[in-house]
Amino acid sequence: MQVIGLCRFSYPAIGGFQVEHETIEERIAYLYVEARMEERFRLLETVALPCLREQTDQDFDLIMVIGDSLPQVHRDRLQDLIADIPQIRLHAEPPRRHREVMKDLLNGARRKPGQPCLQFRFDDDDAVATEFVERLRDTAKDCAKLFAKSASAAIDFNRGYVAEFGPDGISAAPTVRPYFTAALGMHVAAGSRKTIMNFAHHRIHHHMPSVTITDVPMWVRSHNRFNDSRQDGAAAVDVAPLTGKQEAEFATVFGLRAAKVRAAFKPR
Repeated sequence: MQVIGLCRFSYPAIGGFQVEHETIEERIAYLYVEARMEERFRLLETVALPCLREQTDQDFDLIMVIGDSLPQVHRDRLQDLIADIPQIRLHAEPPRRHREVMKDLLNGARRKPGQPCLQFRFDDDDAVATEFVERLRDTAKDCAKLFAKSASAAIDFNRGYVAEFGPDGISAAPTVRPYFTAALGMHVAAGSRKTIMNFAHHRIHHHMPSVTITDVPMWVRSHNRFNDSRQDGAAAVDVAPLTGKQEAEFATVFGLRAAKVRAAFKPR
C-alpha cells in the first residue's frame, strides 16, 4: 500500500494560516523574512529530516511544497538538505487556495488510484518516530476489515512530546494529545479522491472511524518563535532539558541528536 506524506515548507497559500495577511505579497514577505527562514532551516535540518532519513520502512513518498517565489538561495539550500532522501519530491507552486492545492497534489501522487493508500501530513518543524511509516502500514493491515467499510479512516498515534530546540539542546515534556498533525495518518479507500487535507486534523474523527494507538511516544511537536498555531497568546508548555539518558532515547526513537541541535542553534 502506497504511503504518501505532505509537507509545506513556507508555501504562501491563500488561506491555511492562522496568522492572517491582507495581501499575498504581505504573506510572502512574512514567510521569507531572514530570521524566520533561518529558524525554519535549522529546525528542518535537525528535527524534521533526520526522522525521515531513518525510517525503518523506507517505502514512502513525501511531497514538499514550496512557493514558486521562494528565493533561489533558499531553494538551493533546501535541495542540498534533502538530496540524500530520495523519498522527498520538491514541488514548487504559485499561491493557490490552501486545501485545493494540497488535495490536488496528494491525489496526483497516487500511483494506483484504484488501490487504497495511506496519507499523512508532516510539519517542517516536527518529528515522528523512525518506525512511524512501518507502524502506520501495520496498523492499516490490522484494521483491514474495519477500514474496508469506510471511504476513509484515521490512525492516530496520540502520545509524544512537546519540545523546544536551541543552543542548549532539547527541552521537552511528555504529553498525550488526540488528533495532532504529527503522527496522524489516514487510510483512503480505492477510487476515493478524499485526502487527509479534506479535514481539519483536530476534527477528523467527526467524519470517519478512527483508531488510536497510545502505547509509546510517536512524535515530537516543536514549539518555536514562528509556530503559526501559537501566535495568538497560546499557553506555554513547561518543558525541561533532556537528561543524558533521554537524549539517547530521542536519538534512538526519533533520530534527534542533541549535539547537532546545539551546534545548529549556536549563535553565529
